[in-house]
Amino acid sequence: MSMFGDGLDQAVQRAFTRPIPKSAGAQMRYLVTQLKGTKAVAQMLRVSQRTVERYVKDQIKKPRPALASRLEREVKARWQPQIRAKAREKAATTGGIVIDTRARLGYTAPIGSTDQDRIRHLTVALPPHHAARLFDAQDQGANDQQLREIAAEALKEVYFQDGGRRAGSLEEVRFTDVEHLEFDL
Repeated sequence: MSMFGDGLDQAVQRAFTRPIPKSAGAQMRYLVTQLKGTKAVAQMLRVSQRTVERYVKDQIKKPRPALASRLEREVKARWQPQIRAKAREKAATTGGIVIDTRARLGYTAPIGSTDQDRIRHLTVALPPHHAARLFDAQDQGANDQQLREIAAEALKEVYFQDGGRRAGSLEEVRFTDVEHLEFDL
């Protein structure tokens, strides 16, 4: 699982106005309407088409744990797309994004400065252009390492350099050993 990608998705999901369907049958019916057929849902969830039809008719009520997690993940990925888009748009244009992390952070700087990596707990509000970069990279299929690098650049600019007011000679921020990561819009 992608820690950064999942964190961004969870932040957007907090903007939902209605909860996702609870029962397996309701979730399956939602996916069938979204994908316009039981065959497509069966292929996506890696089950038989007949199994999907049984869930739709409430003949099967309790899915196996693996299927239940895949089902919930796919429903969440498609739930309230307009609200998801508005939340992302707002974060990328006016609101920005808050990152709360506990990780090992260090930096590359000129000789003579204290650049030792250490565990830090940071809660930093990132400006909208950093939120836009994160969401754009996620949309283009960036992996966890690429999202981590974008977040490190954002922390360099906002936290370490304070928007250009200090540490102007800072070259690179290392963002490793992430123990906790949470985003909020």
